[in-house]
Amino acid sequence: MGERASPEAIESIRREIGADSGAIQQYIGYLKLLAQGDFGRSYYTNRSVLSDIALKFPNTMKLALAAMLITVPFGIILGFLSAYKAGRPVGKIIDTLSLAGLSIPVFWSAIIIMIIFSLKLKLFPPSGTGGIRFLVLPAFVLSVPAISTLIRITRTTVSDILRMPYLNTARAKGVPPLKIHINHVLKNAIIPIVTIIGLDFGSYLNGAVVTETIFGWDGIGRFTMEGIIKRDYPVIMGCIIVGTAVFVIVNLVTDLLYHSLDPRIRLHAEDR
Repeated sequence: MGERASPEAIESIRREIGADSGAIQQYIGYLKLLAQGDFGRSYYTNRSVLSDIALKFPNTMKLALAAMLITVPFGIILGFLSAYKAGRPVGKIIDTLSLAGLSIPVFWSAIIIMIIFSLKLKLFPPSGTGGIRFLVLPAFVLSVPAISTLIRITRTTVSDILRMPYLNTARAKGVPPLKIHINHVLKNAIIPIVTIIGLDFGSYLNGAVVTETIFGWDGIGRFTMEGIIKRDYPVIMGCIIVGTAVFVIVNLVTDLLYHSLDPRIRLHAEDR
């Protein structure tokens, strides 16, 4: 309403949003609206929060999928290489890069990459929402810490598996090295790898607030940041609830994948 709103106008708004009733009544009323799929209306645009989220979620989905397409192959391949080349120059370089990827703040790497590839080389647009050219830089920035995490988890898991005696048995039987890497190492390392991928994907779908804001990507993260800056509480609450639901669903799907990826989990479930 602005700082100069009259007491009558303020009281009218309070009645409209139900702020004139008790806290318990407000909470119960809010839960009833949520059950109907009504997240309320923005204080600033008077638009339905759910409809705005539905418009912006596909953009966040595009960014999340693009980031995962970069994260998964690079994270797994470099993690395996780091484990197999542990103590050698290649392994040390990969470990150093993964540590740097985890240590560098996202906002700093985003600005540096924007300066180099947009302002200096003019290869990609610096900000905005659009096709692949607009998607490359934010997807890469978003994937850097995830790649670093996946490298370290993969390296640790694979290093532990490489010490297992059944690998020596497989080699003694004459099993080809490629088959050993795929059937014995990768299959046994897949559970923690899938866990990290699921957690990262869930966090991406919640909206990468910093990345989307810096690159002007019109997704859930930027929408949430705008709601926080404006103190647009229906927008903030709507984004939090949708993000929580998405995170729960992604983690549920990840847990269900365990059942198909690891036969030990299937056998344990059947025994129970």
